Amino acid sequence: MISFPNAKINLGLNILSKRPDGYHNLSSCFYPVEWKDILEIIPSHKQHFTSSGIAIPGANKNNLCIKAYDLLYDNHQIPPVHIHLHKVIPIGAGLGGGSSDAAFTLKMLNNIFNLKIPIRLLEEYAAELGSDCPFFIQNKPVLVSGTGTKFNLTSINISQRKIIIIHPNIHVSTKEAYAGIIPKNSSNSIKKILKTPLANWKSLLTNDFEKSIASSHPDITIIKKQFYDYGAVYASMSGSGSAVFGIFEKDFNLSLLNNLAKSHTVWHGIL
Repeated sequence: MISFPNAKINLGLNILSKRPDGYHNLSSCFYPVEWKDILEIIPSHKQHFTSSGIAIPGANKNNLCIKAYDLLYDNHQIPPVHIHLHKVIPIGAGLGGGSSDAAFTLKMLNNIFNLKIPIRLLEEYAAELGSDCPFFIQNKPVLVSGTGTKFNLTSINISQRKIIIIHPNIHVSTKEAYAGIIPKNSSNSIKKILKTPLANWKSLLTNDFEKSIASSHPDITIIKKQFYDYGAVYASMSGSGSAVFGIFEKDFNLSLLNNLAKSHTVWHGIL
């Protein structure tokens, strides 16, 4: 069986408070995009994992696909499989690629072995693997709260727009991302902002990670500025970085970004 785990972008990301357990309460909107990895799972006489494409550090030990298999094995005693991941979504980019791979592994194993695990339980399993993982079980636009695992479906509609994502080939660790964060409650909720016209988002919708990450990695600010210079309606860093996305009108001429494409990884599609 083959599937195509996709990325997501964050429409706004506010870090509201630090919890007693050391995690943070946040607010965001997760929106799926069609930048995809390729994941294949087939029956095998022994359990093993292989990968191609972008190199995955420690792929044979700590990969989330392996952890997803181990989790279902512990709970449902599933047979061994060969998992092969062709990695396309950049790592450490704030696009949720690894989380998506894990969630899709859970869904695929559920189907392959006819485990009939309900969606809510799959989401609980996914939450054990990482805070972004449960989102990719249903893979629909959601308003996010708590530590990133509480979801409410949203009717936000940015269809007929063109999204362009540029990864400046910078890896941002979670530790680095949170090092510059001072949690604070936002006076204007992301839910309310997203109900306003998209043209208002530039002045209202923020990613709290962006300022500190961009101070260490100026390419992020440069890319965002160039997006706006070329007519983006909205641009932002996604997640904890370092990918930057711009939302453009559908007829935007991609050739205008040729210079950026020479030195960065670029993806584009229609939302």
